[in-house]
Amino acid sequence: MRFCHFKRKEINKFLQIASSLLAEILVYLKLKEQYSVGLKNLNSKDDNIMNKIKLTLVAVSLVFSQLASAITVDEIIDGSIEATGGSEAWSKLKGIKFTAEGSQGPMKFPIEMVQLADGRTYMQFSIQGKQLRQNVFDGETVWSTNMMTMKAEKQSAETIANIKLDANDFPFSLFNYKAKGYKAELLGKEELDGSEVYKVRLTKEPISVDGKKVESVEYHYFDVDSLVELATETEVRQGPGKGTIMMTKVSDYDEVDGLYFPFSISQSAKGGQQFFTLQMKKIELNPKVDAAQFKLPKE
Repeated sequence: MRFCHFKRKEINKFLQIASSLLAEILVYLKLKEQYSVGLKNLNSKDDNIMNKIKLTLVAVSLVFSQLASAITVDEIIDGSIEATGGSEAWSKLKGIKFTAEGSQGPMKFPIEMVQLADGRTYMQFSIQGKQLRQNVFDGETVWSTNMMTMKAEKQSAETIANIKLDANDFPFSLFNYKAKGYKAELLGKEELDGSEVYKVRLTKEPISVDGKKVESVEYHYFDVDSLVELATETEVRQGPGKGTIMMTKVSDYDEVDGLYFPFSISQSAKGGQQFFTLQMKKIELNPKVDAAQFKLPKE
């Protein structure tokens, strides 16, 4: 995969070169001092000047070292956005259509997902010749296919309210996160599958669970070199898996009309075995989608 270069890498490269040069200068000054002392050509005034130069260079070297290692949460997020196409290109996106193959154990099935900038979305998949839709949102109502009756059923008011909040996250939750009222915090570095990563905590708007408002938090993991996102961690708040920490890992990024998307996605309970994978077959940007695709079917 190929990613855009961004300024921080160039800055770090420059700082490394500068630090090396400073080290060489210090060695040179030390040798000169020894030579000068041996010949007794340095007077006390020259010694003071030499000491001041050395102290200054040491201070500058320390500053360079700190600049090279320090990074802010916004630099990570902005760098990730830049590496995958840039803020301007992402902001122009009006919709995405994913065509993929899902796998769960030995079972494989085709999946189609659509996400639009206005919040409308649907996921459609086929199992054993039956076509089902899940969490279809037309902007007002959320509905899904009942797997037993194969009929479309409107979801609860609480589910609808939560999905309306999720609609704010197009094209992804970290994009323009401050404008959404979210808070991002850098928690430090960790290791993930052999790679060093930055861990970022994103606190979003509270969601409703059983009539109560609860915290909505995501953890994002970014490769320390490319700043590309490698994984996301969330807690299941509703349903049979309530309380489970889910880890979604992404890889095999490829370019689609100037933007980079992961073409391989896997999901598992944190610390557990992988139980669901998604392999992208095609990604379409700004697709034309009939509004009828989102409407709750009439009985």
